[in-house]
Formats: sequence, C-alpha cells, structure tokens
Amino acid sequence: MNATISLNPEHRIDFVYLFDVRDGNPNGDPDAGNAPRMDPETGQGLVSDVSLKRKVRDYVAAAKNAGERYQIYVKLHSALHEQRAPAYKALGFDGTTKGKVKAAEIERARRWMCQNYFDVRAFGAVMGVTEFNCGQVRGPLQFTFARSIDPIADLEQTIARKAVEREDAEKQLAKDGFITGTFGRKSIVPYALYRAHIFYNPEFARDTGFDGDDLNLTVEALKMMFELDRSATRGEMAARRLVAFQHSSALGSARAAELFDHVRVGRKNEDRPARNFADYAVTLEGTGLPDGISAVELL
Repeated sequence: MNATISLNPEHRIDFVYLFDVRDGNPNGDPDAGNAPRMDPETGQGLVSDVSLKRKVRDYVAAAKNAGERYQIYVKLHSALHEQRAPAYKALGFDGTTKGKVKAAEIERARRWMCQNYFDVRAFGAVMGVTEFNCGQVRGPLQFTFARSIDPIADLEQTIARKAVEREDAEKQLAKDGFITGTFGRKSIVPYALYRAHIFYNPEFARDTGFDGDDLNLTVEALKMMFELDRSATRGEMAARRLVAFQHSSALGSARAAELFDHVRVGRKNEDRPARNFADYAVTLEGTGLPDGISAVELL
C-alpha cells in the first residue's frame, strides 16, 4: 500500500466507497411509499447510482458555482432541451425540428457539451434526440448501486403536524371545535453502512476530455458531498472510507472483483446490531496485491 501516490487520470482506477446513515432514509423508493430501498431477499439496504451521482453533481455545482467547464446538464427542475440549446447557439447551428442537422454538426455539439458540462464529461449522457441533437457520450466514471453491509431495519414512525391548511382546519373545527392537526408516516433506518464501487476508464476520459482536475474534484465530492446534502429525511449521512486501486496502465493490471476483495468490512460484535461506524472493522489488505496495482486510502 502506498498512501502518498497521486491518482493518474491516464491509468485505470477502481474505487471502494463506504458511507453510512443514522436515523434517516438515504434513498427512498417512490414505488414503496418512499420507504428505504431494500433487497427483499436479503434485507440489505440499497442506494441507487443515480442518487449518488446527483450528490456529486450538486457538490460540483456548489464548489465551482457553474463556472466555465463546470456547468451541470442533469440539473434539478430543468428541461434538458434548454441545457442543449446553448451548444447550438454557440456553434451557430439550427437545432430545431425544422432543420436537418448534419452528422458533423452533431459531433461538434457533442464536443461542446463535453467541454462545458461536468456531468456529461464524467458520467456520459444520451442526447441524441430530435431537438438540439448532441449525440451520445459514454462517461469514464461508472457507479454501482450501494448495498448495506448488513440487513437494515425499516422503522416507520408516526409524525404529527399541528398547523394545517384552510380546508382541513374548517373540517376539524366543524367536527371537534378545535384544530387537531394532521398525521403522517416517516421511514428511517436506525443505522446502516453502505458500500459502493466506482470504476474509472481513462479510454473514455480521453474521448470526453475528463482530466486530472476533474478526477480530483470527483474525489473531493465523494468525501464532502453529504455535508451539503443535509435534510430532516436523510438524518446523518457521512462518507467513511474511499479506497482507490490504481493500475499501472490504461487497460489495467487485474480484475476489479479481485481487487475489491482486499477491502474487508465486518461487524466487531455480531451479538448486537450496529448503531455507529465504530461498530465495524474496515481493513485494507495492502499485501498480496497483483503486480502493477497500488492501493491508495483517500479517506
């Protein structure tokens, strides 16, 4: 293990990412009443790759203030065609459905999107639609779903709101003579430690223009993004470990699955449920790594 090595954007990198939640819902499922996502067979909690990338996007937007090269394409409450339109305006193309767009123009628009939007450059995007066609980009960073180390407990809590809207107030006054408020439900996970894997492909990075500064910014986001994402629903969430396995070449020196086995996570005491990060032991086996692999503990 070499903790002093810096990440090289020209080399393949595989990451192990650990984060936890206390008394919160890290990623609700809208098809299940916004209850915490869960594997029904194992009871393990899940957090989608989309949720994690949303937090990276939001951190980058805050850190760079939508500056040059760091605009966000998949932005909250935005229409995607309005995000693509600046590419055609900057290049002087007609991207509406009335005009026929040439393949060369689409490619130039695609390059413009990569140069100006961080998330297009990092994660890729499907932009080959009729209006303002910017083609398709395959990003160098790919996230997996995060899965909790142990099964989670989904605790559904009853909550009360004492202030109500006019219609409810009138009904309650007519019925009871006073305002009783309204009741609702809130799902929380008492505690869970989640593990996700992230893959970086330098071949795709060359195509999108994703560089060393972008890679360092992504690492910074993974460390700090939960600090800017506080809400009553999500409770306390925190990044706990980030381990990078850097290969000595762009193609790589070993299989990612083989490397991930070197990061082991387990409960210290199996007789009681975990309720904080200190209840887990996280070990990185730096010895026995394949030739051409350097393990870097970034967090």
